[in-house]
Amino acid sequence: MSSGSTDDTMRVLVYSDDATTRAEVVQAIGRRPAADVPLVEIVECATEPKVHQWLGSGEIDVAILDGETQPAGGMGVSRQAKDEVYDCPPICLIIARRDDRWLADWSKADAVVPQPLEPMVLADTVADLMRRRSATRLNAK
Repeated sequence: MSSGSTDDTMRVLVYSDDATTRAEVVQAIGRRPAADVPLVEIVECATEPKVHQWLGSGEIDVAILDGETQPAGGMGVSRQAKDEVYDCPPICLIIARRDDRWLADWSKADAVVPQPLEPMVLADTVADLMRRRSATRLNAK
């Protein structure tokens, strides 16, 4: 199995049961969310089992999880991944309500962005998580 990142690309997982939300995230990130990070390869997921499969594969560099996804929200998925996945990638959680921030803390997410999505905020957040992953990845070459 290959590692997710190369010198030229990093793999970003986008999890939401809402295709519109996934499209907004992909558009906000673009091909490269900042000049000093690699190109992004997007992996879209709409179901919890597929997210866990990808996160456990070691091929994801950053995950963006929608807290409103049904039936398994991004907060629970984040918490489980942080507890169970070896070398879990950084996770950005999208929350719908400011009052959900305490749940985001419980979920062990590395970053939180609110709805409605602001493209520059999301791109900057993802770029920061990509930099962190580049610096801390356990199976770095």
